[in-house]
Amino acid sequence: MANKSVFASMKGRLLPRADTKNAHAAPAYAYTDAHYLAQVAVTGTFGNMYYQSPQDELEYTLDLAEAVDAEFLAKTAIYARAKGHMKDMPAVLLATLARRDPVLFRAAFGRVVDNGKMLRTFVQIIRSGQTGRKSLGSAPKAMVANWLNSASDRAILNANVGNDPSLADVIKMVHPKPGSAAREALFAWIIGRPCDVEQLPQAVQDYLAFKETGKGPVPDVPFQMLTQLPLTQKQWMRIAQNGSWQMVRMNLNTFLRHGVFEHQRMVTHVADVLRDASRIAKARVFPYQLMVAAQSVSDEMPGEIRDALHDAMEVAVQNVPVIEGQVVVCPDVSGSMTWPVTGYRTGASSAVRHVDVAALVAASILRRNPAATVLPFERMVRTSRLQARDTILTNAERLADLAGGGTNCSAPLEWLNDRNQAPDLVVFVSDNQSWVDAQGGGQATHMMYQWEVLKRRNPQAKLVCIDIAPYGTTQAKSRSDVLNIGGFSDTVFDQIAAFASGRMGPQYWVGEIDKIAL
Repeated sequence: MANKSVFASMKGRLLPRADTKNAHAAPAYAYTDAHYLAQVAVTGTFGNMYYQSPQDELEYTLDLAEAVDAEFLAKTAIYARAKGHMKDMPAVLLATLARRDPVLFRAAFGRVVDNGKMLRTFVQIIRSGQTGRKSLGSAPKAMVANWLNSASDRAILNANVGNDPSLADVIKMVHPKPGSAAREALFAWIIGRPCDVEQLPQAVQDYLAFKETGKGPVPDVPFQMLTQLPLTQKQWMRIAQNGSWQMVRMNLNTFLRHGVFEHQRMVTHVADVLRDASRIAKARVFPYQLMVAAQSVSDEMPGEIRDALHDAMEVAVQNVPVIEGQVVVCPDVSGSMTWPVTGYRTGASSAVRHVDVAALVAASILRRNPAATVLPFERMVRTSRLQARDTILTNAERLADLAGGGTNCSAPLEWLNDRNQAPDLVVFVSDNQSWVDAQGGGQATHMMYQWEVLKRRNPQAKLVCIDIAPYGTTQAKSRSDVLNIGGFSDTVFDQIAAFASGRMGPQYWVGEIDKIAL
């Protein structure tokens, strides 16, 4: 029989040839500059990743930020913050924009710098010199000063938590002209100068009195300002009662250690806070943050609190679509997926790995689509025992426990083809660094070949590839039936639903960024 690799069918010969190499030097498809920037913007964290260093990531991010037009750069910075809920990356893009186009920078600033921590991050990045300038310059200085004068007292107090730079450093850099005696006193107190205490916000006055005497109600100031003070159990209970959703989630074990949960009413209160849908939406919760909380709570944590975390997860992913037809979800559980989502940072690495995110997406889709097939893969498809009626967190943990092995992105499609299955939608969640199935000779990737075989049985089938690492290549080239999207926020579920129903094309994701009004 003739060599099939040479005498392929015309349909096979029309498959797009791989046009680049991935981190394993295996054939892959490159993203356009705009798509690559969007991908980096919602996945890049400047930590040590499995295949790259933080400096490598910064260098190609800056190259991409220069390659696209300034308007798209501004929109990507806004999208990364507002939809991707990213932290450092939007500030890097904004700092680059400040040098490229001061007018667009002013238009984007308030939508990226939406709290004091982002303000300090932006100033830190500018001052590092990595984006092309070390001094703030007139436009950045004016926007920072305007934020300091227009922010609420509470926002200023929240911004006053943290260093490198501290808020005091920022105030000294930009010399804001306070618009009132109260704001003048607050700035003076923050930078350690004498001030009229009676002009300070009431919360600060209460804090100073409480710090000196240890008596009276717990002042309504950011949690971090109270943690170094000697507090009673009753005072810790008051802190738990007043805490924001994120603060409560992050300090469950702290509350447990200080006796907060010895009182049933506090157990009930905290559980109600955790599962409150409006609070979850306001907190802009990453679903995987709930996974962190569930995995890290003490064995002594009351069951009601544990149950509330499971309930909160169901709320956090409530926009997972119910999809018509047969659905297959393929979470990548290979070795490279065991790296922390935010990369390794000394003392600050996330406990959540890429495999946890992939497992969470798969479990979430299964929850809303009980008939879906889940095919975890590394070198080959792994067997998984999942029950659609189990909670999302339970199923995600089972999938993540499979982690390890090489990467073969074509394995799930080959598994489906061997069984003559023809699903309507296939969703991959991966870092796209496939190498086990690498082919030479400038051909299409093996994943693309296997997808074409499946399409012969179901021409209407669609493939969604969720890329959760900032490496810049894919195994399936975007086209009318293939969507490449990025990130680990729950917005990807909306995009899956729109693509599966025919309401969006393969360029929809970048198109959504481009539609942002400035």
